[in-house]
Amino acid sequence: MLLHKIIRNDFELLAPAGDRERLEMALCYGADAVYLAGEEFGLRAAAGNFKRDALKDAVALAHGLGRRVYVTCNTLPREDELQRLPDYLRFLQEAGPDALIIADLGVLALAKRFAPGLRLHVSTQLGVVNSATANVLFAMGADTVVLARELTLDEIRCIRANTPPELRLEAFVHGAMCVSFSGRCLLSNYLTGRDGNRGECAQPCRWKYSLVEEKRPGQYFDVVEDGGSYIMNSNDLCMIRHLQGLAEAGVTSFKIEGRMKSAYYAAVITNAYRHALDAVAAGDPVPELWVRETEMVSHRPYCTGFYLGNEPGEHYAGTYETGADIVAVVERCGEDGDAVVTQRNKFLTGDELELLTPEGEPVRFTVGELFNAEGEAISDARHPMMELHMRLPKQAPRLSILRKRRLNP
Repeated sequence: MLLHKIIRNDFELLAPAGDRERLEMALCYGADAVYLAGEEFGLRAAAGNFKRDALKDAVALAHGLGRRVYVTCNTLPREDELQRLPDYLRFLQEAGPDALIIADLGVLALAKRFAPGLRLHVSTQLGVVNSATANVLFAMGADTVVLARELTLDEIRCIRANTPPELRLEAFVHGAMCVSFSGRCLLSNYLTGRDGNRGECAQPCRWKYSLVEEKRPGQYFDVVEDGGSYIMNSNDLCMIRHLQGLAEAGVTSFKIEGRMKSAYYAAVITNAYRHALDAVAAGDPVPELWVRETEMVSHRPYCTGFYLGNEPGEHYAGTYETGADIVAVVERCGEDGDAVVTQRNKFLTGDELELLTPEGEPVRFTVGELFNAEGEAISDARHPMMELHMRLPKQAPRLSILRKRRLNP
């Protein structure tokens, strides 16, 4: 497929929405679609998620902006949990999202029966690695398959060549990677009793491990490689430089991982991939500005996963890299830049900040006068979520972000 013939409508940027704030950030910063969960049957039980009324509101908000909502129904339910599923599926049919994300064939069959109006997306948890499986799922009613993360670009290209063009192929492009094959892991269940296949993963692959020798109980020895002991802690995925290759292989939905990540992460990463994907759709290279933006959030070292024929590798230390910290969010702003913001982290008059908006590259400026909600001049913003009045370098829409860099320019 020649890339210059691909128009933006052929691409979908799919972003995570762990709660209402992250939903609004993802939509504001350019997601074509979001994926989220209700209070049951989603694979991120510890995320904020959405109560039933809130889920309906989320669908209405996204649809009002011309965007799509996919609801995760991707746990592997046990027999007793199946009894609750028909009622939940009927509710989702009423709520009206655009699709359900499903990892279990029994759930898929029940969804066709109790939520027949919703499209069906097959989760990466099912582990689709060949065209035969993709074709069977299409015949069973799937609209989209989320490909296993273990595939290379060449393998994706072969799957695309041997599946109906009506079947959409979705792939992860950014975020944390599971040490287990397609997320099918029993480690958390074994060590903590929390089942990762039912949304309760304790992430023991991220823990630091030691060795104990049989005849020396109580003496712990580090499992050391390259200075660390986090032997199952995978690097993070970042494919922003390789979106053209994914598109040429046949991927049309580009998925960002991160329903457990912050609203700041949802905004910055969605924003970076929105601009990058638009560049690819126009036949242009991805500007380095948007590659650098992926460094502005907390992350493990980046890799390209299995896509280019290598392996993700492990991050043996427990530390994270962070290029910038969010300090405030814009609530409203006039044409002259006079703004009301809410504080997220402490900052001072005289600090050098960046203003990030959905419209273009970040703008640096120095903080001038600050005023509290009562109009009193203050020298610093020290209280969480306090209302502040300040002058920005330009007019900025609601949910624009003020941040302080950690990295050198």
